Amino acid sequence: MKAIGRNLIIQKTKEGTTKTKGGLLLAESHRDDIRYVEANVKSIGEEIEGINEGSRIFFDRHAGHKIVIDKQTYHVIKIQDVVVVLWN
Repeated sequence: MKAIGRNLIIQKTKEGTTKTKGGLLLAESHRDDIRYVEANVKSIGEEIEGINEGSRIFFDRHAGHKIVIDKQTYHVIKIQDVVVVLWN
């Protein structure tokens, strides 16, 4: 698979559950206080600079849309939805 233009194909990093101060366990999908989520970049479009395949990024969790390829779930987002690139 190959992203085109200013798009990225990413796979979200699994965070699992977190415990609140009161002891409740919350799934990542129930954490409304977290706006940005971490992901691994699988493919980048030819118009993108500064991000490489394999980079870890943070992006707006409301951005893009899901796709399923070979029973794996990926997300397609635009470069403007990326807020942080983590250097390895």
